[in-house]
Amino acid sequence: MATFNSIMTLRLANASEIDIIWSILQQAIAQRKKDGSDQWQNGYPNEQKIANDIHNGAGYVVVNNDTIVAYAAIIFGIEPTYNEIKGKWLSDGNYAAVHRVATSDEFKGKGIATQLFSMIEALCIDKNVFSIKVDTNFDNVPMLKIVKKLNYTYCGEIFVSGSSRMAYEKLLKEPNSINQSSSK
Repeated sequence: MATFNSIMTLRLANASEIDIIWSILQQAIAQRKKDGSDQWQNGYPNEQKIANDIHNGAGYVVVNNDTIVAYAAIIFGIEPTYNEIKGKWLSDGNYAAVHRVATSDEFKGKGIATQLFSMIEALCIDKNVFSIKVDTNFDNVPMLKIVKKLNYTYCGEIFVSGSSRMAYEKLLKEPNSINQSSSK
């Protein structure tokens, strides 16, 4: 059993870590199936998607004692599937989209996913991005608990490959300061 401490870091993943990341995602895929969900049961995500995330500077890992314990794709820029929403986003400015969140089975139940999202908030603020958008299946109970716990706002539904997903946003500053460009 690996040791765990509460000091973790979020950093960009590198190509040499694809196998470790893919192993963590495979655990999450198996868990989704065990939970009776069809999310992530059609070949997505896959190793090529992780490689693309890393190549595009969007693949991030959470590291604890030199061990990768979680993965997320954090995309700064436009997420095309978020351009159309049945509902309304809280803001129209720059945002980070978070996808492919997975925690190693070995470290589940330790609040790592919650800490991951807190670290994502800090990363966004460092990059002067004050909105985080995320989507999930209606039956993804762990992710739904996280967005509720961290005060994300339900904004409506987006559609991915014809399937409806619940869309959430969290503002890290007041909406007026997000929608206006800075004149400083």
